[in-house]
Parts: sequence; C-alpha cells; structure tokens
Amino acid sequence: AITRACKKLIIFSEKSVLLTDITPYVYGTTRLGDEKIPFEERVEMAKAALDTGVWFHTSHWYGDALQVLRKAFDIDRNKIPNLIVKLGGETIEELKADIRKNIDPLGIEKIELGQLCLGGKLAEDFANGGNCFKEFQKIREEGLVNRFVMEVFPWTSEVPLKALKSGYPEGIVDGYIFYLNPLQRFASNELWDMLSERSEPIIAMRTVAGGPVYKLRDVPGFAWKEYLQKRAAEVAPVFERSGIKSWTEFCVRFAHSFSQVRATVGSTSNAENLNEFLLAAESIEPLPYDIVHDIVKLQYRWSDEMDIHAEPWSM
Repeated sequence: AITRACKKLIIFSEKSVLLTDITPYVYGTTRLGDEKIPFEERVEMAKAALDTGVWFHTSHWYGDALQVLRKAFDIDRNKIPNLIVKLGGETIEELKADIRKNIDPLGIEKIELGQLCLGGKLAEDFANGGNCFKEFQKIREEGLVNRFVMEVFPWTSEVPLKALKSGYPEGIVDGYIFYLNPLQRFASNELWDMLSERSEPIIAMRTVAGGPVYKLRDVPGFAWKEYLQKRAAEVAPVFERSGIKSWTEFCVRFAHSFSQVRATVGSTSNAENLNEFLLAAESIEPLPYDIVHDIVKLQYRWSDEMDIHAEPWSM
C-alpha cells in the first residue's frame, strides 16, 4: 500500500499550472522577529535575502519581523519581494483586520499570496462551502490579496479534506501550505492522498525540521519536542544511505521530490545558512525513489500513531 501511495506522490503525477511562479526556495522571516538578535543585524539579514530575489514568507505574528522588513524595504522599495503572508481569523471580519495588520506596517498595498489560517466559525464555513468563499473572492477583487493558499495542520486536516471532497475551494484556493520535511508531514494521511491524487499545489514549510538531523538526534534539548528527536533517529540512517553530505540539500530535494510542491520555506538569521538554502535550490533533483519511499512509509505511520491525535499547537 505504501509503495502504491508513494508512486502517486513522487514525480509521476501531472503538474497543474497554479503557483508555478514561486521561487523554489522561499525565505522565511520567523527569525527576523527574534529580539535576542540586535535589530540592525536582522535588517542586514533581510537586505541580504532581498538581494537574492526570492519570495518571502512573513506575518505580524513573528515578533517584530514586520518592522525589520519595513526598514529593509524602505532602503529600496523596488526590491520588495512577492510575499506569502499568514492570515488568521475565526470570522471574515477578523481575517480582513489581519490583512491590515500586515499590509500597513510594511507600507504595501497588497499581498501576493495569503496563507489562510482559519479557526472557529470561519473554518466551519470553509468546510461546508459557506459564504467565506464569496468573501475571499471580494478580497481578491479589492486588490488586497491576489491569491490564497490554505494552511494545514494535523488537527485541522478535516476542514480542507471535507471542502475538497465537495470541490468548494476550486477557483478560490490555489494550493495548500504545511510543514513538509523528512521529519514532519502536517497533513493527515487521507488529506495527503487526496492532495496528491488531485495534484493540488503544495508549499512545504520548515525545510530542515528545526536543524541538522544529527543535532536533533544527539544533542539533548536541541529538538523542540521529544518526538522530533525520535524521528531524527529513524531518518538519520536513510539520510546516510543517500550519500548526500548536506542535510539542507537532502531536505530541499525531499520536498521537491513531490511534483506538486512548488517551494520550500526555510527561515534563518544566518547568511551562511541562507547561502546553503540558495545553493540547494539552484538545481534541484528529486531524491532516489527508495529514499523517498522509506521516509513516506515512516510519515504514514507517524501520522496514524501521533500526528492526527495531537492537541493543537503541541507539535
């Protein structure tokens, strides 16, 4: 069963035309909101990332990342990148307010790609094909957000799954965005299968799963949660068997081993790490089939054993 599923997931599926303009690597700005790092150092990091021409991923929820970006943007506003921006709310009014909380601090007029992080009544409306889809279209027509992707977690997978089964998101939602790396696949097995069968565009987040696999496995306290340490121990032998020296390259190639993945989002405040991401994304080759197969097999098990039972935000 896993072999059949893997064949559906890897490069054999047809590729849709949606979201094909995104750069293969997207610079994540979470670390730009880390106040432990001097503000001006973070501005310099933002400037270095701007010079590369890649897309950015950001949100007002990331500390003072928007203030850092605004200062970098104001130096040369011709360099403002296409932005994927996380937008949340339990009502359409909250979602619209969240758009302004991102646009206004950045001094921009629109968001290229809005990442829908829905809760409460708004999530229910999405699952049931409610009025929210008309509201999303209005937001696009007003020029505030050009396109939308739906954010997915293990504990929210039922919402897009139900909507997709009835075709509600078609024409409104261009793709799906979630943690996708060798240690994490934050879509339930059933949703993952449906996204793959339909060749729905995917943006993979958290490229390297929080750090080098050996540190996650061997350094006490390095992994954010104990489950990541355990998973790193299972994946490390697969990584070694691949013969690839760089964990970053391995992770970038893993994400792009699935034809519907458009980009992987990786955050860093370190110029050396940024260069490593960029180098890995220069000429991407999918990982060998057997390597992907073994990780996919692990992810199906992890999803059933833990992910879909996890409390929200516990992973």
